[in-house]
Amino acid sequence: MALNTLEYAQNLQKALDRKMVEASTSGWMEANAGQVRYNGGREVKVPLMELTGLKDYQRDDGYPAGGVTLSYQTLTMGMDRGTSFRLDEMDVNESNFVANASTVAGEFQRTKVVPEVDAYRYSKIAALAEATQKVYTVDKATVLDALLDDINFVKNLVGETVPLVCSINGIVKSELEKLEAFRKVVAIADFVQGSIHTKINMVNDVPLLPVPSARMKTSYIFADGMAEGEEKGGFEEGPGAKDINWIVMPKKAPIAVSKQDKIKIFDPNTYQHGDCWFIGYRKYHELWVLKNQLGNIRPNIAGQ
Repeated sequence: MALNTLEYAQNLQKALDRKMVEASTSGWMEANAGQVRYNGGREVKVPLMELTGLKDYQRDDGYPAGGVTLSYQTLTMGMDRGTSFRLDEMDVNESNFVANASTVAGEFQRTKVVPEVDAYRYSKIAALAEATQKVYTVDKATVLDALLDDINFVKNLVGETVPLVCSINGIVKSELEKLEAFRKVVAIADFVQGSIHTKINMVNDVPLLPVPSARMKTSYIFADGMAEGEEKGGFEEGPGAKDINWIVMPKKAPIAVSKQDKIKIFDPNTYQHGDCWFIGYRKYHELWVLKNQLGNIRPNIAGQ
């Protein structure tokens, strides 16, 4: 059979990586990865630049010598997730394999992968920035003031010119939208994520990025497929998890990496465990916050 499964896998992998950034509510965090090097597997190399500071100018010798050191720090992605799909040969022939594989993988990514990655990122940010967490029970009489207080808290730390982002629980945002006071201060602005441009609400020059409430919890359990009852995989709310009302943070603070490892595709003549096409799906992802940014993040956590 004249079939270039390698080309199919590479094209599918590129499409899924692009859709991951565009569909995820936290996809904008991946822009902070900068020049991260990835060659497959769980490790990435993050560039680190060190510069010497100012020194006294010498009238006789002129400008003092400075230095630039560029190195790469190796970081390990903690989340190594995977699954597989089998498409029966009687339902899929060579001519429409790409369409069927893209449909299955695309739907899986939209309904399963994106929500899980989002949930992991927000819960980890809240945990890392525990020292600056604020506990607050949403009340329509005070919710707008509470949001503005947290925005101003972060602005006071980083300055007025540093771009901020507020990832906000969708339910909380809907409560804000009912308030006349909110409608008076809200503005509309463009927000770019990957190749997608969207119109979003802004308050005090900070974009409010709505996140489905199921992805805004302080802890989750991510199925490992080993325990009883985990046959379906996925993730669920962890014991004692609390709702996250919102997280205000500098746009540059979270560094997210999401990599689709090499997708494996075997045609029915190659796959030995059934008369079907086999698609092996594996994703590595992780989120980091640099130490000098942890104190600049304000997670607002729901009270009891």
